Amino acid sequence: MSLARRLMLTFALSGIVSVAALGGGFQLNEHGARAMAQAGAFAARANDPSAMYFNPAGLAWQDMPAFYGGVTAIIPTSSFYGPLQNNTNMKTESPNQFFNPINFYFAYPTLDKLHMGVSVNNPFGLGSQWPEDWVGRYLTTKVSLQTYFINYSLSYKITDDFAVAAGFSYVLGTVSLDRAVAIPLTAGAGEPRVHLDLSGTSAGWNVGALYKLTPDLSIGASYRSSVKVDANGTATFNPDYATLHLPQGGVSAGLTLPATGYLGVAYTVSPDIQVEADYQYIGWSSYNQLAFTFQADGSQVVQPKNYKNTYILRLGGEYKYCEDLRIRAGYYYDHSPVDAAYVDPILPDANRSGLNIGFGYNFTKNFNVDVAYLLILFDERKAENTVINFDGTYHTRANLFAIDLGYTF
Repeated sequence: MSLARRLMLTFALSGIVSVAALGGGFQLNEHGARAMAQAGAFAARANDPSAMYFNPAGLAWQDMPAFYGGVTAIIPTSSFYGPLQNNTNMKTESPNQFFNPINFYFAYPTLDKLHMGVSVNNPFGLGSQWPEDWVGRYLTTKVSLQTYFINYSLSYKITDDFAVAAGFSYVLGTVSLDRAVAIPLTAGAGEPRVHLDLSGTSAGWNVGALYKLTPDLSIGASYRSSVKVDANGTATFNPDYATLHLPQGGVSAGLTLPATGYLGVAYTVSPDIQVEADYQYIGWSSYNQLAFTFQADGSQVVQPKNYKNTYILRLGGEYKYCEDLRIRAGYYYDHSPVDAAYVDPILPDANRSGLNIGFGYNFTKNFNVDVAYLLILFDERKAENTVINFDGTYHTRANLFAIDLGYTF
């Protein structure tokens, strides 16, 4: 293989592997404004249709057909100081970005003890963007990832106090990447750029259980399987120098989304106050490497990622201010799965804290709105001795705003 081909493959892989890995920053847990305002601590109550994400067993106590849906606006900012390999601490800021994952739920009691639900949401997504002429342009300039989970859930109430649930998900995923290509250039030739588009489908499953030990105390647990998406697409180079034999055309990769699980305990302190604490598990160890294949010449590159299983600790509560108004707040701590050696500008992931507030208001007996705000504060992240030879320091934060509307038939 020529030197140009080796350089192209190395840099292409370093970019695409990172977005395929997703990481804590690409996992979305904001799938309903009511739960979001309570830091996502909702698995032991799950008492609106968003139970289909947090714990589908909660559907068993929802006795009226109901719709619940909305959108979350996500506004992240990032800056990078480095790269240290060039003995520089130059600051680079990412451009302004905006993402709007959706959530839609429809719950329907089919029999006395059997309830069903259908939902659509985006459990993994987002992206990153950096200036086109920045020092890391050979790693990435822009990445976008979207996933859609179409889920069907069934919940069955075994006793008045105990219910179980199971569900099936059909998954669609797309990813695109833009970056510059580092190759030997002839005099006067422009620097080529590559654009990659991949998409694929897969399936997964989920289960849940909820037990009301007393009228005031409940525990809940849920689990979602990992999902392997076999993605295929195209690689487009501009300009495409024929003498360099760039592998324009088909490209494929296997993208693994991790298994996740919730375990929660909820307590009704008084008729007006509920609190809940949850532990969320994310099985990132399923992503230890990625095989990436260019169909033009059949070349394949495998790069280790060695992500770690991780967790999120959640604490939230709700205060019934009056019959129609509820005030909510919460806090969570999210532990990053990415070792310092694997941090890159596509996902400058770090441990983070989430501060949540919100409210819910009933316009009528059947129609309500939930609103939430979340401030995510990332720890300063130092990328050291990185496998892509791009060390430096990242600073990131994000503001999230959510609104959901609910209607009971």
